[in-house]
Formats: sequence, structure tokens, C-alpha cells
Amino acid sequence: MRIAIIGGTGVYDPGMLEMREQRVETPYGEITVKVGLYKGEEVVFMNRHGEGHSLPPHRVNYRANIWALKVLGVERVIATAAVGSTNPDYKPGEFVIVHDFLDFTKTRVYTFFEGGETGVVHTDFTQPYCPELRGILLKTAKDLGIKAHDGGVYACTEGPRFETPAEIRMIRQLGGDVVGMTAVPEVILAHEAGLCYSTIAMVTNMAAGISDAPLTHEEVLEVMDRNGRNLRELIFQAIPRIPLERGCRCSHTPGRLDIGTAGKKDA
Repeated sequence: MRIAIIGGTGVYDPGMLEMREQRVETPYGEITVKVGLYKGEEVVFMNRHGEGHSLPPHRVNYRANIWALKVLGVERVIATAAVGSTNPDYKPGEFVIVHDFLDFTKTRVYTFFEGGETGVVHTDFTQPYCPELRGILLKTAKDLGIKAHDGGVYACTEGPRFETPAEIRMIRQLGGDVVGMTAVPEVILAHEAGLCYSTIAMVTNMAAGISDAPLTHEEVLEVMDRNGRNLRELIFQAIPRIPLERGCRCSHTPGRLDIGTAGKKDA
């Protein structure tokens, strides 16, 4: 199981064949994923927000999620995210293959390396998102005629509330293109674990102060539902293009987490 999909808001069913549940024990709690077949290859699907969207962004067990993927032998992760746009060039319904992030979260645990047995590790984040995966997603989107912007800075806020107009002005001034609530610490932990990680951000609305209307979660779900077909097509057309051997530096992250395959538990 070398490839995993992390489904964000509105992405709860990947539509693969022969889906089965698999449980994984981690030091941070038990995680349940789904494993399905796509063109003869087993692919892991992880629902970031749990069944029925039961977990708000600040309560997601990010460390357990990434640890579980590592235990299962996953090397590549394609994550999805619903985002607001602070960039007038990035419009609702369009995709952004993000390349960097800004962190405005406040209460989350950001690392596997907290001293003790894991030591203290200062991980390089010059390339937070895997350039090889990003290139594959962009080429696939172009071939499919799907609008996907090459690069964007994801500003991650604590949530679960939406941002204020003043916060959005600040994010724009600092270079943020899209805003969401789940990139951090997910991308950080994936990088620490030596996983190739890329995010397909779908713009669902213009951010507060840019949009004339109040922001609602229902609006986000409506846009995700309308564009869900394009999102699934982009992901599943990209998967066969992912080479068996990694041609990036993600797996060589200095001090990367090495947990082997201990802790796997079948359903």
C-alpha cells in the first residue's frame, strides 16, 4: 500500500472497488482506514474528519493518522482540502496545487520529535510539499482540462470558526493565497515521517471581507459536491502516473521518523 488519499471536507467516499476497513494501533490511539483497489493496486483512504464529519480541524488526531500511514508502508500521500481564497486569481471551483504554507494555529501538537526516545530534530522545510507529486498532479490536471494553479501558499488557521476580515487582510499581506484549517500539522508530520505529501486545495469561496456574503459550511459542501467528480478524476488519473521509485528528496528528510512496520492490526 504505497499510496494514500487523505480526504478532507466533502471527500468521504473515494469510490474504489473491494473496500475494506483496516485498523492500525499507534502510540497516539487506534486509527481506522479504508483500503480499496484501483487498477489492481491497493490504495489507502483516510477520512480526516471521521465518519459524518465528526472531528473539527483542531481535534483531528494528526499524529496518529500519519503514524498509521507510515506503519502501512505508505510512501506517497495525496491530500484534499477545502479552502477559501485570498487571491483574486484563485476562484471558487478551481484547484490549487499548493507549494508552501503559513502557520497561524495555536493549540496543536506539531511534531513527533519531543525529546526522549525520539530525540530533538530540527527538520528542513525548504520544500514542504513533494515537488514530484506536485508535478504529476499539475500535468494530470492539464491533460484533463481541469483548472489547477501551479503553486500557492496555504495559510492554516486554528478554526473551527472562519477568519475575520482583518485576519484575511493580514494573510494577504504576508503572501497567503488560500486559507484553511487542516494543513498544519499534517504536512509537518508527513514531512517528518519521510512521506511524499501533496495537497489539492479546492477553492470553495472567497475569504471573509472579500466575499460580500457571510461564510457558511453549507456553501463549502455545495461547491465540493459540484466539483467532486473533477477532484476524483484528477486523483485517480494521477495515481497510475506515480512511479514505483521516488525521484525526490522526501524520503531522505534528515532525522526522519523511522517506526518500521510494528503496530499493524487488521480489521
